[in-house]
Amino acid sequence: MTATFLLIRHAAHIHLDRIFSGRMPAVPLSNVGRAQAQRLATSLSSEPVDRIIASPLDRTRETAQAIGDARGLPVQTDPALLEIDLGDWTGRTLDGFGDDPEWRAWNTARGTARIPGGETMAEATGRIVALLDRLAREPADATIAIVSHSDIIRGAVAHVLGLPLDHLLRFDIHPASVTRVVWGDWGAKLMSLNERGGA
Repeated sequence: MTATFLLIRHAAHIHLDRIFSGRMPAVPLSNVGRAQAQRLATSLSSEPVDRIIASPLDRTRETAQAIGDARGLPVQTDPALLEIDLGDWTGRTLDGFGDDPEWRAWNTARGTARIPGGETMAEATGRIVALLDRLAREPADATIAIVSHSDIIRGAVAHVLGLPLDHLLRFDIHPASVTRVVWGDWGAKLMSLNERGGA
């Protein structure tokens, strides 16, 4: 059995590039993000999609709903797709870290660093990999849209490629982008990275 996953990063939200939102409630898409989500839904409209599963956060559910509305599909949520737990960094401004050694470690040793009060990248990656593996083992071959967050998608890509987590910042996952992975009992293969149909 084989599943095709469209790993979709949510569209732009109101804190993008300014605040570490993490798992904060009530962080919806911005006006720019809503337009991106609509363009993304249009760009995917001719593709077969059997299911849509999203992180429970507002920005991912809104992005997924735009795709679902265009296809008449319901949106399911799964906590395995949640943003990495930013712990003590939740709500901090991105320009407020200065020369913080824990921040420096997070950006240079992503494979071993732990966010203060939060998750490691390995823990976050383990969540999405376990979900994708379970979905790929379900009986019907399916194409599933997975709407999640940048680092969570990066972790899945790193797993597929056998890339050390320390090297996650060597590629980008932009808002409203699509990364395609085929996953079966033989393993997994990256088919495309960071397609920007909603940009």
